[in-house]
Amino acid sequence: MDIAEVQSIHLYPVKAFRGLAPASAVVEPWGLAGDRRWTLVDAEGKVVTQREQPRLALAAAEPLAGGGVRLSAPGRAPLTVEVPQPVATVPVSVFGTKVEAVPAAPEAHAWSSAYLDADVTLVHLDDPATRRPIDPDYALPGETVGFADGYPLLVTTTASLAALNSLIAEGSDAHEGPLPMNRFRPSVVVTGTEAWAEDDWARIAIGEVVFRVARTCGRCVVTTTDQDTTERGREPLRTLARHRRFGGSLVFGQYLVPVSGGTVRTGDPVRVLERRTGR
Repeated sequence: MDIAEVQSIHLYPVKAFRGLAPASAVVEPWGLAGDRRWTLVDAEGKVVTQREQPRLALAAAEPLAGGGVRLSAPGRAPLTVEVPQPVATVPVSVFGTKVEAVPAAPEAHAWSSAYLDADVTLVHLDDPATRRPIDPDYALPGETVGFADGYPLLVTTTASLAALNSLIAEGSDAHEGPLPMNRFRPSVVVTGTEAWAEDDWARIAIGEVVFRVARTCGRCVVTTTDQDTTERGREPLRTLARHRRFGGSLVFGQYLVPVSGGTVRTGDPVRVLERRTGR
């Protein structure tokens, strides 16, 4: 019998930028350390993602000591951005939820705006412990999240991706597959499970760190964006709509909330501590 384990770990220092794949990551209550503490917002304060700006897939952010980032993107000289002093915050709208964040230095805004040819501002989440509660319908008291879409971590499995790619290969858009895992922007990728095994997880341990599984992840247009070219197609949403529709959501992956702290590492065993009931 195969043993489930961590195949890879992924960090996104700036929301919607290209991800990193470290060998290990510290788990904080609101997500992996250094994950999505920065984001771009538009002139109205709304978070900017690959939904509106697919070119963000080609931008990168290297984390620096102290929480800063070194930005790079095609056609732009790299820029080092330090963590701003939290002397004043601005309201940010994350899918309708208001969050206070600290603007970065003007040079970061100029760099980002020039790259996207749009008026955007880079902001930093100075206090993830208090700024943004998780959706109360799926949260326990006091749980918070950074600038991730809604929950601290997202787990996916290689077996489910293989199953999805098989379904894509059977469809009319077969030429679009197979799709790589980076389309789904996970935090942790697990190998050694059966396809869709994660649907039944309620609580898991990755190494010594315990997580509760908050809910399924409904997918959006970002999954149709080639992370290397920014071109968009119809997959995987077309196939998910046919085979993985749960209520109004097209599901791939599960959201995790840390129950304990620690460090997760590639190769860590993944154990199911509790399964969902009533399915």
